[in-house]
Amino acid sequence: MSDTAPDAADVERFRRDVERLIDRAYDGGKLAPDTRLALAVSGGPDSMAMLALAAAAYPGRVIAATFDHQLRDRSADEAQMVAAACASIDVPHRTLVPAEDITGSSIQARARVSRYGGLVAWAVSEGTSALLTAHHADDQAETLLMRLNRASGIAGLAAIRPWRYEGAIVVLRPLLGWRRGDLRAIVSASGLPFVDDPSNEDTRHDRTRIRAMLAATPALDPVALAASALYLGEAEEVLSGQVATLWEDRWHGPDRPFVLHDLWRELQRRLVRMAIADTRRTLGIVLPPFGDGSNVEAVLDALAACRTSTIGGVMIVQQDHGWTFRRAPPRRSH
Repeated sequence: MSDTAPDAADVERFRRDVERLIDRAYDGGKLAPDTRLALAVSGGPDSMAMLALAAAAYPGRVIAATFDHQLRDRSADEAQMVAAACASIDVPHRTLVPAEDITGSSIQARARVSRYGGLVAWAVSEGTSALLTAHHADDQAETLLMRLNRASGIAGLAAIRPWRYEGAIVVLRPLLGWRRGDLRAIVSASGLPFVDDPSNEDTRHDRTRIRAMLAATPALDPVALAASALYLGEAEEVLSGQVATLWEDRWHGPDRPFVLHDLWRELQRRLVRMAIADTRRTLGIVLPPFGDGSNVEAVLDALAACRTSTIGGVMIVQQDHGWTFRRAPPRRSH
C-alpha cells in the first residue's frame, strides 16, 4: 500500500467533481453503484494523483490502464512503474500498445487518436462506461491561450471539454478545476511514484512556450482562464443545439434552397460548413480536401453579395432567397 492516503477533504472534493460530471453527462442520471471507473494513467504526477484520489474515493471500483505509445525508450519502464503502483493499492491495471506504429507527420495528433482508440476499446472490454483522464486547470488555461493565438472560434476556445462521448464511453475530466502544483503535492504525499515527461520541457512545442509564459506572468490566473473556457463550452453547447435545430428545419438536400440570410453570421458559418460536408458526401466528392474547421469567410462574403462561390469542390449558388450546392465544374487548364 502507499505511505499516506490523500487528505479526506481532497478525496471528497474529487468525489463531488466526478459525480457532478456524471450528472451532466447523463442528464441527471447516475451510474449504477457497482459501475467501475476506468482511469487513463500515464505515470505523470497528474494522473498518478488522480489514481490516488480515485482509489480512495471509490475503493474496489477503479481500474487503470497505461497507453504505451512506444515513442520513447523509457516508456515501457514507466508503464511497468504504473502497474506496480496500482498493484500496491489493489487497482487492476493493463498496459496498452498501439495497434500499429505511430509514424508520419503530426505525430502528436496521431498519438492522441491511437491513445483514445486503445483506451476506449479497453474500457468497453472491461464493461465500464466511464473513462477518466487527468487534464487539469493549467492544461485548460494553456489550451485556451494557444487557441486564442490561433484565432479559434467559440468551439475551439471551449478548449478541453469537461466530458464528452466516445461511442458508448463517456470521457470525464474531473480535475479541470485543480492546479498542477496541488496534484503534484497530493501524489508526493501519497507515496506513489511518478515520472516527468521530458517532452514537457521541449520548447519546440507550442504548449511548452505557453506554459513558460504563464509561469512568468502571475497576473494571469490559470483557474480563472480555465473557468472562462468552461463558460465558453457552455455557450458552445447552446449554439450547437440551435444549429442542430436549424439544420433539421432548413436543410433538405443540396439541390433545395438553403435559407440562411436571416441568421447571424456565426450560425451561417456553421451551417454552411455542414452543408458543404453533406454535399460532398452525397456527391462523392473527395478532393480537394475540406474539414470541419475550414475557413468559409470568403464564401460567406460572396454569398452576402449574391455572388457564386466555390470551396472544397462544391459550388454554392444563390437561388430563390436561398443557396443551393452542387459539384463545382472542373478547372480549365491553361
